[in-house]
Amino acid sequence: MATPPRKSLIPTTFYEQAQKRRGLYWLTPFIVLILYLCVMGAFFWMQRIQNDSVMFVTIDQEVRQQRLLMLVVALSLVIVVSLLALWRYTRFRTRAEAALLAETGFRRAMENSMSTGMRVFDMQGRIAYVNPAFCRMIGWNEADLIGRTTPFPYWIPGRHAEHQETLDLLLSGRTPSSGLEIEAQRRDGSRFTARMYVSPLRDHNGDQIGWMTSMTDITEPKRIREALTAAHERFMTVLEGLDDAISVVADTPDGLELLFANRTYRRFFGAQSAGHSELLGGRLGRFTDETIETYSNSAQRWFEVQHRMLAWTDGRRVRLQVARDITERRTHEEESRIQQEKIQLTSRLTTMGEMASSLAHELNQPLTAIANYNMAAVAMIKAGKASPETLLDALEKGARQAERAGKIISRIREFVKRSEPRRQRVSVNRILDNAISFAEIDARKRQVVIEKHLPDDLPDVLADPILIEQVLLNLLKNGVEAMEHSEYRTLHVVVSNQAPIVEVAVIDRGHGLKDPERLFEPFYSTKSEGLGMGLNICRTIIESHHGRLWAVANPDGGTIFRFTLPRAAQTEPNPPENHQELQA
Repeated sequence: MATPPRKSLIPTTFYEQAQKRRGLYWLTPFIVLILYLCVMGAFFWMQRIQNDSVMFVTIDQEVRQQRLLMLVVALSLVIVVSLLALWRYTRFRTRAEAALLAETGFRRAMENSMSTGMRVFDMQGRIAYVNPAFCRMIGWNEADLIGRTTPFPYWIPGRHAEHQETLDLLLSGRTPSSGLEIEAQRRDGSRFTARMYVSPLRDHNGDQIGWMTSMTDITEPKRIREALTAAHERFMTVLEGLDDAISVVADTPDGLELLFANRTYRRFFGAQSAGHSELLGGRLGRFTDETIETYSNSAQRWFEVQHRMLAWTDGRRVRLQVARDITERRTHEEESRIQQEKIQLTSRLTTMGEMASSLAHELNQPLTAIANYNMAAVAMIKAGKASPETLLDALEKGARQAERAGKIISRIREFVKRSEPRRQRVSVNRILDNAISFAEIDARKRQVVIEKHLPDDLPDVLADPILIEQVLLNLLKNGVEAMEHSEYRTLHVVVSNQAPIVEVAVIDRGHGLKDPERLFEPFYSTKSEGLGMGLNICRTIIESHHGRLWAVANPDGGTIFRFTLPRAAQTEPNPPENHQELQA
């Protein structure tokens, strides 16, 4: 069963109120009818009394009496019908008035409840109507405005000509559909901005009788809009002025859609999403904030790219990408790396130059021995006393001395040759042996003994062996020189496993540190003939291996230099033997 439609409650309420005020009008015909019946009843009663009191009545009088009675009855019927028609008409009129009053009250309630100011001009430009919202907006009451002509009290003093132009535009019917933005002055002197919309006012015949205007106070929304616009302009000025390429894209079925790109991005990649996709570096679908460095083939530049996900203005998840041009930095880093390699090579050559006399003496011993063994073999052969066993023993000893000299030369050549830095899995013991073999040459001359202490479970490290040998040799030489006048004649090298790193400590008992805070500064040296670059280069090498180099005072006197190196992963393959051993 269909539910009957429900009427609106708002007009019903006004109609009921109107019924309460107009409910007695339709009772008027009933009251008249009752009074008429009372009069007729009195008339017939008086006729009856008269008939009873007259003794002699003629025939003509009786006829006239009947005719008069019929006339009265006929007139009574006419009056009753007229009263019924009047009652019906009164009832219809009462209902129409009640409906009209309800509609008028409803419309008046709507107008009074509106926050939009309503105002009506007649065709001559006089104010014909204002609603309470308009009065509240400007501070003037209805009596002060109805019938007023220009200048209106809410016009701003000194700008009447501008307001008159706006009024002429309004009365001409040429106002834009988007409305007009005007300024007005309240009764207290304060000013506000309003947006006004205009429409023609027509009567029931469709003829225009005036102009209806609606006004909304937009002072606060305009202030907020201007503040937002200024903030947006400042924000866009900052974004457009950045040297970083900033872009925002959204994932769509057709690919990446470019939502925003600043001037730097447009200069490198244009107004397309291809540059964003190129700089993603294969991270499509990965919601990470990691920073990567990638090379752009289209821009021929290096970029440091940071990528993250964020919520766009419409609620979509989009990709924000900030790409910083690091081409110059990469160029400077490469030049710095080359200069660092040259400095390291120079440092090694300087070290070898300082050890030249010691190396010459070290090489002179096996060469002298080789010469002696060969001369002895020649003398025995000339004397005819050479036996195979004697010659074989002399030749084997000479060969061992030649191998010894060859190893020394090979180590020197490997140490000072220029090569690209190459990190590999290498044994710490082999690095110590090669460095100590060089340092012992100078240590024996100064009568210092170098002892190394290694744990049994010492793991391999990930490092460039030549560079670490350079660091260790520099620290050993400094320790040996510091202990030249010390009573304690042993220099200790202690290696400890401190997962995930390996720590190497060079412990001397020399004169100690005078200014430890400046020890690693460039061109600062405690030696009169030193350049002050050795320890600085050592720290740079260790930090490039993700380690740390520092010095502390030895409680027993002297200095302890420590540096750390990262352990090599267990899954990394061992390098070939020719990278671990020095060939004779």
